[in-house]
Amino acid sequence: MRAIDVHAHVPREPGLEELGIERGLRRMFRMREEPPGPEGMAETYRQLDVMAVIFSVDSETATGDKADSNDYVAGIASAYPDQFIGFASVDPQKGEAAVAELERAVRVLGLKGLKLHPIHQAFFPDDPQYRPLFEKCEELGVPALVHTGYAAAGAGAPGGGGFKLKYARPIPHIDDLAAEHPGLTIIMAHPAWPWIEEQVAVALHKPNVYIDLSGWAPRYIPRQLIREASTRLQDKVLFGSDYPYMPPSRWLQEFEELEVRDEPRQKILLGNARRVLGLE
Repeated sequence: MRAIDVHAHVPREPGLEELGIERGLRRMFRMREEPPGPEGMAETYRQLDVMAVIFSVDSETATGDKADSNDYVAGIASAYPDQFIGFASVDPQKGEAAVAELERAVRVLGLKGLKLHPIHQAFFPDDPQYRPLFEKCEELGVPALVHTGYAAAGAGAPGGGGFKLKYARPIPHIDDLAAEHPGLTIIMAHPAWPWIEEQVAVALHKPNVYIDLSGWAPRYIPRQLIREASTRLQDKVLFGSDYPYMPPSRWLQEFEELEVRDEPRQKILLGNARRVLGLE
């Protein structure tokens, strides 16, 4: 296995309408073609000799979009076990129902983690009302992959499409969450621009917090984060592409061009993810 991509979105579940944010995302990332279905996605990763963590995002309360089901994600992971590891997504605003669905997704469907997007889902991760959800993650022993920093959704639209960036700031929201749930493994999704220094501080300070580098072409990732990834944070940073918006082939090619030492490079591409996902 060449690498593990910890950040890949599944194709839209058949029969569901396109997400309201989808056209804007494709425009921002300059996607000229629609992404393939699950079989084509699996072939993309097979050719690269890369395994991927796959998921959707349930933001039904905030956006009105019907979510891809966890059953659908689990079905893809089951059909292509050599390429995919499935993560669940639940809508935190659904309260007890979200907690119950997370437990079902892990115990019954076999999904291995939880994906959350505070901006799309309009919630602060450290808000006490969501504590039962994260306690359930701790109980189940699964990591939480949580969006941090800028969001592509709504960028350039009037009022940013109604999406609010404040939900995805590392300090206080991820820092407080990590402090209150020391048994919970948290992966901060994406370089958390414009709060890169906050993100670095949280990952350095909290042993249970990691960073994935998804959503950014490596040449544009802020240099201070790359420096930290090659030194103090070499055990805390993970490869993520943000498929299909950022092709993993492009990410890997550009990453090869960065000045990262060999040992940290292999940790970022493979070793750290194997440890965090319990694949060692």
